[in-house]
Amino acid sequence: MERMTRDGVLAWLREERADAGDWRAVSRVLLERYSCRAFLPAPVHRELLDEIFAVAQFSANWCNAQAWQLIVTEGAATERFRAGMAALAAGPPPGGAQPDIPFPLKYEGTFGQRRREAGIALYQSVGIAREDKAGASRQMDENYSLFGAPHVAILTTEADLGTYGAVDCGIYLANVMALMQSRGIASIAQGALPRFAPQIRAFFDIPANRQILCGLSFGYADEKAPVNQFRTTRASVGDAVRWVKE
Repeated sequence: MERMTRDGVLAWLREERADAGDWRAVSRVLLERYSCRAFLPAPVHRELLDEIFAVAQFSANWCNAQAWQLIVTEGAATERFRAGMAALAAGPPPGGAQPDIPFPLKYEGTFGQRRREAGIALYQSVGIAREDKAGASRQMDENYSLFGAPHVAILTTEADLGTYGAVDCGIYLANVMALMQSRGIASIAQGALPRFAPQIRAFFDIPANRQILCGLSFGYADEKAPVNQFRTTRASVGDAVRWVKE
C-alpha cells in the first residue's frame, strides 16, 4: 500500500511555485506538527496561549453553536492532575474504563494495520522490543504522566449536541494544535485520559451536561528525546479521496 511521508510532501512544498503565498506556510505547519511525547518543563506564557485560543474561536462549526470548552492547567494544578492520573493508572480503573463517549469497538483490516504500524514505530524509537509487554505498558503509562508537559487541556462538548458537537470540537482541536505548532509549541491529543472520565469530572468540577472528549498536553518539545524523532506516515490521497465525474 502506498504511503506518504511528511518529509516527502515537505520536499514537494520546497519547490519554487509562483502561487505559493500563505498556502505554503499553512501546509508546512500541518506537515511539521506531530504528537510530542517528551516535553521540557518550561511553561508557555498565558498571553501567547490567549492569542491562540482567540483565533481558534473562529473554527468552523455547526450552526455557530461553538460546542467546545477547554479547561487548561498550569503550575501546581498540572502537577496535582498529573499525580492523580498517574496514581489511577497504577492500578485497575475504579469501576473499569468509563469514558463519556465510548472508545472504538475495534480496529480491523486497514485500520488495524495502520494502528499496529504506528505502535511498532513508536516502540522502536524508544528501544522497546515487540515482545516486551512490560516496556509497552510503561510507555502507555506515560500518557497519564502527561509526557512531562507543563500544561494539559481537557476538551469537553455539550452532551445535547451529540455527534455534531463532538465533530465541531474535533475541528477546533485540530486548529488549536496547528496554531500552537505555528508558534513553536508542541502538543499531543490524548484519547487515553477519558478512560478516567468520572475522576477527571470530579477533579475539575465539570458539569454533568459536558462530555469529556480528550486531553491535550502541550508545552515545548524536548527535541533530543528519542521518542520525538519518529513520525507516522499517511495513506495516499487516492485511499482517502474519491472523485465522481458523472
